Amino acid sequence: MARNTVLRTMHDVGLAAWFGGSLMGAVGLNAAAGVVDDPKQRGRVANAGWDRWTPVNAAAIGAHVIGAAGLLLANRDRVRNQEGVGTSSVVKTALTGLALGATAYSRIQGARVSDAGDVPVAAGAEPRSDTPEKVADAQRRLALLQWAIPGVTGALIAVSALQGEQQRADEQADGMVRKAAKRLTRTS
Repeated sequence: MARNTVLRTMHDVGLAAWFGGSLMGAVGLNAAAGVVDDPKQRGRVANAGWDRWTPVNAAAIGAHVIGAAGLLLANRDRVRNQEGVGTSSVVKTALTGLALGATAYSRIQGARVSDAGDVPVAAGAEPRSDTPEKVADAQRRLALLQWAIPGVTGALIAVSALQGEQQRADEQADGMVRKAAKRLTRTS
């Protein structure tokens, strides 16, 4: 069996940065913007942080996706022949799509806040009563997305851990026997 160290590193480091960066943004950056004295500067502070993070996040996501695709290709025989691996791969692909969509939508909402300029906000993802409605709507969406993204990427980490367990020799042997037995009973 060939080693896939580079692909695994891309997959794991990319996912770790995606998860960690989004969680830090929710816990740290968005909330920290709220301590800026001038409410009209709070959005600028949060947006400046997210603007600096976006290229790093894009590279991390790209590395993760390339690593995941490469690992899927490298393990295609296990996906076909080991019980449970196909299902976990489908779940992982669906979660990745959901995380990508949520991240892209979050960026769109963040751009709406940024494009509004210096308007009063309570924090990075929290409007005030005098926040313009268009910006307040975007911030309300961001308030949900800031937790959804680390939630979904955290679920991806859990599925990746499951897949690591599925690669243990005893798991592979048992899973392949179970899958072969199911195929035999279907053809009988």
